[in-house]
Amino acid sequence: MRQLLFFSNNKNKIIEIKKIFNKFNLQLLSLKDVGISEEPEESGKTFEENAKIKSDYGFSKTGIPCFADDSGICIESLSWKPGVFSKRFLNEFKSKEACFKSIIKITKDNDNQNAYFKTSISLSINNDRNIIFNGKVDGKISEKIRGNFGFGYDPIFIPIHYKKTLAELSTKEKNEISHRAIAVTKLINFLFN
Repeated sequence: MRQLLFFSNNKNKIIEIKKIFNKFNLQLLSLKDVGISEEPEESGKTFEENAKIKSDYGFSKTGIPCFADDSGICIESLSWKPGVFSKRFLNEFKSKEACFKSIIKITKDNDNQNAYFKTSISLSINNDRNIIFNGKVDGKISEKIRGNFGFGYDPIFIPIHYKKTLAELSTKEKNEISHRAIAVTKLINFLFN
């Protein structure tokens, strides 16, 4: 069985990714499996740069082909931010709910709810080879916080052609349309075709 390291400590992301990889003859390892507890500083200015920093780090520590993702939400009413700072932006508020309410208010005040989620995956195969896979899903910010599934900004993001937020979709439904699923599918097509 071939091994592949997914450079993440995010339990939700690991569960989501493992479900996508389930049907392949490949052992997907997490950082916990290989005993890595520290992560490099994500100092990149783009999702691609941050993903590369993490996948290169994982490969250099283990010698196992490694992929990492960097994802975020980009909201037109916030000048397409928080982007690469999505996690930090969320942590600036006293709770997720406070952050979501602030975003909903800003998008309503600006009468512009356009947003998109983006994922960039970097695959490090050897010391000087990286391949980048991008996934993007357009949508809008909801008028209310809705749903208990998913994580991050899922409760306030409605994908295009949907009436539900990502947090109202099951993992199976989300994995059919999400930005991460799109990027992971590209990665899988590269690995197995």
